[in-house]
Amino acid sequence: MMRIPFSPLILGLAGLIPFIWGAATTHLPDLQAWGAAELGPRFVGPYVQLFYGSVILSFMSGVLWGFATKTSGAQAALGYVLSVLPALWAFFMTGGGPEVAAQNLIYGFAGLLLLDYVFFLWELTPPWWMRLRLLLTAIVLLSLSAGLYL
Repeated sequence: MMRIPFSPLILGLAGLIPFIWGAATTHLPDLQAWGAAELGPRFVGPYVQLFYGSVILSFMSGVLWGFATKTSGAQAALGYVLSVLPALWAFFMTGGGPEVAAQNLIYGFAGLLLLDYVFFLWELTPPWWMRLRLLLTAIVLLSLSAGLYL
């Protein structure tokens, strides 16, 4: 795997802020109170993680769709089918209360990493893709777990 280019790395890390913020505001009551007062209650604790997590799974469906356009035939058809799974997962599996939704987001991001690997094996991604996705997914899973289990 090659070194991750600076722009995707910085943008990817910046995209982790709502996950980390959600975990922090779940465990730090003063920070949660400040965030709720300044940003609104939807932007603290598990609420920001769940909403943003659904958005990111949907966004990643679009990324995978873009990778699928690089192939043809049966592989393209399979790529398109696989690419919509994260968005469908987010749509159907993030209801039922914050605990169930968080658990399902954890499963969704773990499954997304497997899909990333499939597209990587098909050589449809940049060579550094899995290095970036492993880093980002690990932090997302830790943040969601901190909000759910700690």
